[in-house]
Amino acid sequence: MDFASDQFFMGEALRLARKAFAAEEVPVGAVVVRHGEIIARAWNQVETLKDATAHAEMLAITQAEAGVGDWRLTDCDLYVTKEPCPMCAGAIVHARLRRVIFGCSDAKGGAAGGLLNLLQMPQLNHTCEITAGVRTDEAVALLREFFRARRKQPQP
Repeated sequence: MDFASDQFFMGEALRLARKAFAAEEVPVGAVVVRHGEIIARAWNQVETLKDATAHAEMLAITQAEAGVGDWRLTDCDLYVTKEPCPMCAGAIVHARLRRVIFGCSDAKGGAAGGLLNLLQMPQLNHTCEITAGVRTDEAVALLREFFRARRKQPQP
């Protein structure tokens, strides 16, 4: 494991999370890396696309599958700024990603060890290696800033 690479690729995911923030989306960004190169980039677009499944992870996985020409991503790693939810964790397992690296944990809804751990359930057909806590402070700060601003907005 090359921690310097983890720092770099998480930086790319954080850059994408800032794009989500600018679009008034929950600031989560994701990149898929294969053989040391980014093959997919995405950020949350739930509000933009009016699609509950348009999480950064889901969009990045779909983009990576198209780029690779296969739904199996066994030699790919996913970097995401926030711990994946159960929906995204399910897609990660089905796509057979090798490793998931995330910034901040989600004790209320995370499915990579926060609330539960779908990524390493031995009953499933695939498990992923997990690296948590990469550039956590930056990921947490971005989420806090976003939700602090949202709470200050007048409610319809």
